[in-house]
Amino acid sequence: MPAFRPRHLCSVAAALVLTVSVPATAATAAQDSSAALREVMFVGNNWDGTADVIKSTGDFAKIGRINVIPDKDQRMAEINADPIRWIAFMTIRNSVGEGHDQFVDDMYSTPDGKSVVVSRPSFADVVSIDLTTGSINWRFPVSGYRADHMAVSPDGKRVAVSASTGNTVHVLDIVTGKQLGSFATGDKPHENIFTKDGKYIWNMAIGDVNTATDAPWLDWTKGNRRITVVDATTYQQVKVIDMRERLDAIGLKDYSDAVRPAVFSPDESKLYFQVSFFNGFFEYDIATDKITRTKTLPKNPATSDDRTTFVNDSRHHGISMSPDGSKLCVAGTMDDYATVVDRATLQQGPLVTASKPYWATVSGDGKSCVVSESGTDQVTAIDFATGRKTVSVPVGDHPQRVRLGHVTAGWSGPAS
Repeated sequence: MPAFRPRHLCSVAAALVLTVSVPATAATAAQDSSAALREVMFVGNNWDGTADVIKSTGDFAKIGRINVIPDKDQRMAEINADPIRWIAFMTIRNSVGEGHDQFVDDMYSTPDGKSVVVSRPSFADVVSIDLTTGSINWRFPVSGYRADHMAVSPDGKRVAVSASTGNTVHVLDIVTGKQLGSFATGDKPHENIFTKDGKYIWNMAIGDVNTATDAPWLDWTKGNRRITVVDATTYQQVKVIDMRERLDAIGLKDYSDAVRPAVFSPDESKLYFQVSFFNGFFEYDIATDKITRTKTLPKNPATSDDRTTFVNDSRHHGISMSPDGSKLCVAGTMDDYATVVDRATLQQGPLVTASKPYWATVSGDGKSCVVSESGTDQVTAIDFATGRKTVSVPVGDHPQRVRLGHVTAGWSGPAS
């Protein structure tokens, strides 16, 4: 073994000093920053124009509330002064809004927990709201007349938002609101998903969901529905997946190919997705490019089979997966229930009564599925292990998207 020479000892000593003095400070700061954040759930109350912040586990108790339309008067003045924008605003109210304005669709907190970024359909924009003051940090108007679902990159630095009438997805810097890139999609882009390595974005375009041409033989009127996969650095198209061909291949020609909410398996080898009008979901194998399994879930006898009565064509809208990949949780929107499904057998558990459940996500500890009940203005937690409801928590008017995020420790709402 070579002996240490004096100059090596000096180098080692110097390195130790640097390790102790400089990085330790940075490490301590990082620990302090991490310790200063609290994991929460943001619940977007679409018709209220508010977001409730609740605990991410346990009793899911309410922590605070955010007004996501502090600039409402200014936005409405702009809309009322522009006949085209006014028509678009009223169209949203009287179609997808079911007679209500849509003020919050999706939301994600910034990595430092100091702001929340919100897509606002009726205002056709994305805003960043300071969680301390309640004021707007930045605003990004999307192309077209309506903003929809978003997704945040794994590192929390970028947010992708669907401009549903612009057939475009904008990718923004989550701190500055600056557009980093954009890409074209099919008609009416909806769900966005970043792969866990952050390399790709999957966008699902659902077509026209507000028309009454809902019969299977009129499916062609719904527009160009497809999955668009892009490189998340260059925003160049990598692949287009048309589920029409995959459904036809297994004899399901009368099923819609409008892919609604979707979720990857933990290894991202499978995609589980819902489609318009269908009470169930599909399993899609990415390597073989085939639909491998179909799960039909029970119909509620009280639910009409008249497709034109389904809200925005979505009989079932909301699907999530337990962190270990063993269970799926499905929101049976028009059938008024939610259920946990064993992924291996596709056997559903108890049907948990829920009023127009619109979304399904996973609690911070991974033990529960959390669904938004837009019909009764509450969120409900269902235990993945038992499939049974554990608690319901009141929130604002018409909760839809529910997202995990962070606020600073001790936060209980904006000062204003």
